Amino acid sequence: MEKQAKLQWHPAFFAGIQIELAAEARYLVFENEHQLGTKPKEIDVLIIKKENTPPIRKNIGRIFRTYNLVEYKSPADTLDVEAFYKLYGYACFYKADASAADRVPMEEVTLTFISHHYPGKLMRYLEEKRNYQIQKADEGIYYITGDYIPIQILVTRQLSKTENLWLSHLTNQLDGEPDAELLVEEYQKHTKDKLYQSVMDIIVRANHEMFEEAKEMCDALRELFADEFKENRQEGLQEGRQEGLQKGRSEINRLILKLSELGRTDDILKAAQDPVYQEQLLKELHL
Repeated sequence: MEKQAKLQWHPAFFAGIQIELAAEARYLVFENEHQLGTKPKEIDVLIIKKENTPPIRKNIGRIFRTYNLVEYKSPADTLDVEAFYKLYGYACFYKADASAADRVPMEEVTLTFISHHYPGKLMRYLEEKRNYQIQKADEGIYYITGDYIPIQILVTRQLSKTENLWLSHLTNQLDGEPDAELLVEEYQKHTKDKLYQSVMDIIVRANHEMFEEAKEMCDALRELFADEFKENRQEGLQEGRQEGLQKGRSEINRLILKLSELGRTDDILKAAQDPVYQEQLLKELHL
């Protein structure tokens, strides 16, 4: 079993937040691991709202102003007091790092903290020690008021599964097979998009046992192979269209089941998008 600590959550999160804000992406500029100065200080994600554009309507971006700093904690990490002050300090560094005087007005800066788990200790600290007020603005979205800088905390496991499909499922603890089916169904619409590939890859890796055990998933996964099958199984048509289709499906079905038995779910998704790799796997596994 692949160790959770080795999973690269941050690239998937960077892809996921772009998917979530895709409807208004034309108003935003996304920067991954924005470096501050010349020393190793990096903001996880910097989202810059373009000038003269309307307010962001997406639930996770309603708080956004011009410069929006994001700190992301994976399911294996904890959002604590130190993480809070780190990003808060980075906001000050970011302003001071600007080349022109007051190029980054503090009133145009926001902070977003994203955590899989509800950060109870941090919330109590902010209320008791900083005298902040905490308001639940939406499912999994908490506004922290009482500071000059607008602040929000997003708890991904509490986010709406319809409004925030990908961020809410960016976890190693999917609720069940229906979640897996829903993700595959949505992914089928975007199999050529690298953002969706990045998010889906980490979700499958983190929840591979569930994907293996979900027998009904096979039909949905087979559909990922549909286009490649039509383009690369031409020899089957020589024996008759129906007979050829059945032969091709049989090979693909055996390949999916074999890869599932071996725990190679990442190879299932890769082969679905790469016909050459699909052929290599068929030969490798003698199918």
